[in-house]
Amino acid sequence: MKQPPDTGASQGLSGRRAFLGLAAVGGGALLLAPGIQLLEVAQAAVPGAAGANPGANPGANPGVRWGLLIDTNRCAPGCNDCVSACNTENGLSPSTSPTAPQWIRKVEIKEIKTGRMQSLPVMCQHCADPPCVDVCPTGASFKRADGIVLVDKHTCIGCRYCVMACPYKARSFVHEPLTDQKPDVPRGKGCVEGCTLCVHRIDRGDGPACVEACTKAGHGAMLFGDLNDPDSEISRRIRQVSTTQLRADLRLDLGVRYEGLN
Repeated sequence: MKQPPDTGASQGLSGRRAFLGLAAVGGGALLLAPGIQLLEVAQAAVPGAAGANPGANPGANPGVRWGLLIDTNRCAPGCNDCVSACNTENGLSPSTSPTAPQWIRKVEIKEIKTGRMQSLPVMCQHCADPPCVDVCPTGASFKRADGIVLVDKHTCIGCRYCVMACPYKARSFVHEPLTDQKPDVPRGKGCVEGCTLCVHRIDRGDGPACVEACTKAGHGAMLFGDLNDPDSEISRRIRQVSTTQLRADLRLDLGVRYEGLN
């Protein structure tokens, strides 16, 4: 069983990664693409880091932790509004192929004793202690200061260690060439990807596309907000009802919570 997060150990791991990254290039910055350097990418993920661009990741506020609360009582079997919205927003092509990238998938579960059926969307759970980040050899998988777990396409080498480490099967590998990409959602063949909580929308003050679609359709099964703010709607709701974290035994402290799961 995974132990509770250890701040000292996490800082040590981050320090070792930083050291290895520097050692690999003889103490300098590794050029990844014209105008992009490894150190710049890493620093941009943490506001206030030495050398960080003050304008980078304006939504990455360390005082905020973005999260989702999904009410399975309101999530109807067969409804794919959240999946369709995700595909449209992020430029994913709907496909039945087992290798097709899918950032949200609908899962149907059945209670054996009662026969009760429930439907729920499963995506990246945006763990506070993400296994995908722990196993990534290049630092391509990282967690922003506001809790959003992302993949840097410039440093992802397609090893897929993160795919194997994710307990929620929430990472996809891009096998095919990509066309007609969305400017705000860069993707790449040979890279791993997953739900970003629509970080590009969050950084401009909006919420995830899946939540917006669910609300507009009148389902009201998805609630987005700041888990660190005790006065936010999502925090108040979590205090009022019983919620569940998938595989809570792993103690990953998930950013996605479910209401109505027994």
